[in-house]
Amino acid sequence: MRLGRRGLIAAIACAAGLLVLAMLAAPVLMFASGSFVTESSTSCTSGEGDSSAAQPTASQSARDSIPANYLALFKSIGAQYKVPWVILAGIGKVESDDGQSTLPGVHSGANAFGAAGPMQIGIGGAAGNTWGGAPVHPASEKVAGVATDATGDGVASVYVPADAIAGAAKYLLEHGVLTNVDQAIFAYNHLESYVQAVLYWAGLYAKGGYTVSGATLDSAPSCLTGAVQPPNDAVATAISYAEDQLGKPYLWGGTGPDAFDCSGLVMMAYRAAGIDIPRTSEEQWAWGPRVSASQVQPGDLVFFAGADGTPTSPGHVGLVIGHGLMIEAYATGFPIRIAPYTDRDPVGFTRPWAHSGVRVVASR
Repeated sequence: MRLGRRGLIAAIACAAGLLVLAMLAAPVLMFASGSFVTESSTSCTSGEGDSSAAQPTASQSARDSIPANYLALFKSIGAQYKVPWVILAGIGKVESDDGQSTLPGVHSGANAFGAAGPMQIGIGGAAGNTWGGAPVHPASEKVAGVATDATGDGVASVYVPADAIAGAAKYLLEHGVLTNVDQAIFAYNHLESYVQAVLYWAGLYAKGGYTVSGATLDSAPSCLTGAVQPPNDAVATAISYAEDQLGKPYLWGGTGPDAFDCSGLVMMAYRAAGIDIPRTSEEQWAWGPRVSASQVQPGDLVFFAGADGTPTSPGHVGLVIGHGLMIEAYATGFPIRIAPYTDRDPVGFTRPWAHSGVRVVASR
């Protein structure tokens, strides 16, 4: 960020950003079908064989951040339906913070688009009635939807976590999750940014060498992209620090611990890794060293002109975490978040840990 007056331009940018965030947080628009696959023995990686290979081990991040009852449900229902549980968990995180959100429709009723429950499944309105029948109805009732009585209590309820997660698993199966994960997630919510966010959380929840790296070639199904292995311990520490700040508020001039601005966040992330970088985005850009877009790695900084900067003196910066995603402190009114950067015209990238004089330890 530039430590100066933002004025009207910043207000306009913030309003535009609010629209983007609203789109990212939009409910699923799932379309009902007359028939749904209820169970499959097909593996995620090859389309055949032992389904257990498609179920990653839960990372420490998953055990720490997902409520225990939800984690158990994601894993058991994923195994039952042969759907990677980390995909179900990623959707649960994005849609309702694993049922912890108090937004309309999560625990009762529906949101403005007609989506309901912890997995935000359509029960009417713009979302369509993907659930099938009433939001809560006898399990014996025949419906053309994904409604499920996973608890065996005789009632299919879109608000009951087990029922909702099983319904989501059915929907993903119907839309080809066993052969094309991206396509199935896109069917759940028609936004590329949504797909990227779900895959980021899926990668984080699969056990890997680092909490932030999540899925690796050894621990995750090959059809999951997951997150990218950090190049060294310093980057792993910086990303881990930034991830710990997710959800905290933006504060112009903030350097933590309770609120940050964009450059304050990346500065403190690298400081946690023992690397001191300049304070403002303009200084960080000049400090370098620069890297080309084709060589970008997790831990690199991505820069934007922003509302109060220019391509040669950028006013906004984020921390790359892999697969076109970054962690950023965007603007007033936005919590620190994960967001895609490839469609926002970045002006360039730098690699702080590769600066002359900085010594780092390779990943173990």
